[in-house]
Amino acid sequence: MATCAVLLAVLLLSVVVAIGLGPATVTPGETTRYLWAALTGGRIEADETTTYQIVWQIRTPRVLLAALVGAGLSAVGVAIQAMVRNALADPFVLGVSSGASVGAVGVTVTGSLAALGVYAVSAGAFLGALGASLLVYAAASSRGALSPLRLVLTGVALSLGFQAVMSLIIYFAPDSEATSMVLYWTMGSFGAATWGSLPVVAGAVLLGLAVLYRYGRALDVLALGDETAASLGVSPDGHRRSLLVLVSLVTGVMVAVSGAIAFVGLIMPHLVRMVVGATHARVLAVAPLTGAVFMVWVDLAARTLAAPRELPLGVITALVGVPVFITLMRRKSYLFGGR
Repeated sequence: MATCAVLLAVLLLSVVVAIGLGPATVTPGETTRYLWAALTGGRIEADETTTYQIVWQIRTPRVLLAALVGAGLSAVGVAIQAMVRNALADPFVLGVSSGASVGAVGVTVTGSLAALGVYAVSAGAFLGALGASLLVYAAASSRGALSPLRLVLTGVALSLGFQAVMSLIIYFAPDSEATSMVLYWTMGSFGAATWGSLPVVAGAVLLGLAVLYRYGRALDVLALGDETAASLGVSPDGHRRSLLVLVSLVTGVMVAVSGAIAFVGLIMPHLVRMVVGATHARVLAVAPLTGAVFMVWVDLAARTLAAPRELPLGVITALVGVPVFITLMRRKSYLFGGR
């Protein structure tokens, strides 16, 4: 698809530019040379060592993490909106992001799951997201059936409950450092990105994208309604259960490394549908690339607009997402899933 090729080129260019910009500016040409040297074992002059370390060890993993999280949030948003048939749905609305944040913060503050080492926070975030999904599913299901409307309403209520738990953690946090960590999870940041954190995130996001793409037809059918899905041989409740587990996995891993970032999973699917239509095979091919480009530039703005201080990612995504969403809703020609 030509659109994907163009977006991929834009993403690669955005990554190179974002890696080069910051307090120590590096030209795109020099950035490309350093990246090539790192990948091929090329030679770096002694007086370039500091700049090389900034580019390769600090900025590159951060920018790549931003791209992965942006892609994952956009794809998860597409899936959630289709399976609950609600234009306002995203991981936040279903309480998945809030549950993952509670799990990650709980592990960080209490030191539990320490036996898992560097994967403890990721495991806590996944368990929190999965627990939130199970609670939403159990509370929303009625006589074995899972109503999309009940799912959304229950998710909103439990999301508020998880935010209250986060507030309690902040209140009872043993020291200011723990409080700062909790605020980090609630506002979002890629400041802790390292090469060690990338493999798990990349694996979860790429696996999630591959599975969701295979769900493309099922998502098309689910968006039409449960009766239509059943008549076409698609089990609505079965697919929703499977998708909830998948969404929990991907969201939990992303929240573990970036905190909770709002509006990306809500806005990107709508913008992509307006361009490529409502067919989920096309939407799931384009939305991750669009989300990746968007998040790379959001992260760049977060670390440069108020340098040397860093703005929370959630603030920037909200400042962009709110007016965009209001504009979309005011377009009389726009409908969920199409134009």
